[in-house]
Amino acid sequence: MIERKHTGQRMSKIVKHNGTVYLCGQVGVAGESVAEQTAECLRRVDALLVEAGSSREQILQAIIWVADMADFAEMNAVWDAWVPEGHAPARACGEAKLARPELMVEVIVTAACD
Repeated sequence: MIERKHTGQRMSKIVKHNGTVYLCGQVGVAGESVAEQTAECLRRVDALLVEAGSSREQILQAIIWVADMADFAEMNAVWDAWVPEGHAPARACGEAKLARPELMVEVIVTAACD
């Protein structure tokens, strides 16, 4: 069975299937620094994971897009402090033009769930 939450015309924020939860991409508040946008992305990821019956300790994979790789270290400082020790997921990070020019980072997560 597939369960979808917060479903609109274009996407669902959460999709659960066979013990796996897939989250749509999370962004921060426009106008903030890369560190602040990353922290906001991760707060949103936390909230969706809890709603889905999961947690950051259960993240299997993360894909991170940054608008400018010059911001890689600043984003990583926030990411590294957020990921629980011993629970680092498989991860990819690349540079991409995001949906709006003021966005600097987007985080996409797949996790195991209850």
